[in-house]
Amino acid sequence: MNLIRIYGLFLRHFYLITRSFPRILDLIYWPTIQITLWGFISNFFATYSTYYNNAVGIILTCAILYDFLFRTSIGFNMLFLEEIWSRNFTNLFISPMKISEIITSLVATALIRALIGLVPAILLTSPLFGISILNLGVSLFFLFLSLYIFGITLGIFVSAGLLRFGPSFENIAWSTMFLIAPFGCIYYPVDILPAFFQKIAYCMPLVYIFEEARSILVDQTMNIENLYKAFILNVIYLSVAISSTASSSASFRACFLQNSRDLSFTNPRSPMSGFTFIL
Repeated sequence: MNLIRIYGLFLRHFYLITRSFPRILDLIYWPTIQITLWGFISNFFATYSTYYNNAVGIILTCAILYDFLFRTSIGFNMLFLEEIWSRNFTNLFISPMKISEIITSLVATALIRALIGLVPAILLTSPLFGISILNLGVSLFFLFLSLYIFGITLGIFVSAGLLRFGPSFENIAWSTMFLIAPFGCIYYPVDILPAFFQKIAYCMPLVYIFEEARSILVDQTMNIENLYKAFILNVIYLSVAISSTASSSASFRACFLQNSRDLSFTNPRSPMSGFTFIL
């Protein structure tokens, strides 16, 4: 064994990690988020052990709602990344398609992907656990709609990052949902969070969506204010996401034109680094 060659390969991977912020973030946030999320869940059940009369039903209902959000966001990201992995992405930018048309097609397809995973889950909970998510009533439609909009918004934000920073931003695509999960108060009320985290949580539509779900299942009351606040925040974040994507798309297209003679786009400082152009 040649220690110099081993050391050389070690340095290569070491520099890949230390010179890439998304890679460093990927190493740090996974254990941090897992400990934070399950710490809050454990603290909630230890403090409010009698909060849920039907704990299984409420937790499973919230799990289904969160899974729909997760599949919507990840599904959108997967469709966007698929164009990169198949080396077809830059081809879209020389086609007549506009970025708005690309995003709209991904939005529609992401919904189909999410529904394919959602329907079996809903059908299984009733015979296996005697639980029906339909107990949420009419508000179920608005909860799903809010989750869908927020999931798409997160996907659009990630798309903007991919356009701006290139495939090195890919790790963020997988981490977004787990990063916001502790602040979304999916399985526990917002009161369980520290005061500072509560301020962050109230800036997210997830808090109001899951608070509404628990309000219906625990107290049998529907609070329109929660749905209204979630809708307003969704509109704000969606507007910012669309603006960010438009800006990143313009930057990507300008870089594309500037580097049109370099078909491999190998300049590491370019946002197009890692994208492949195929005639």
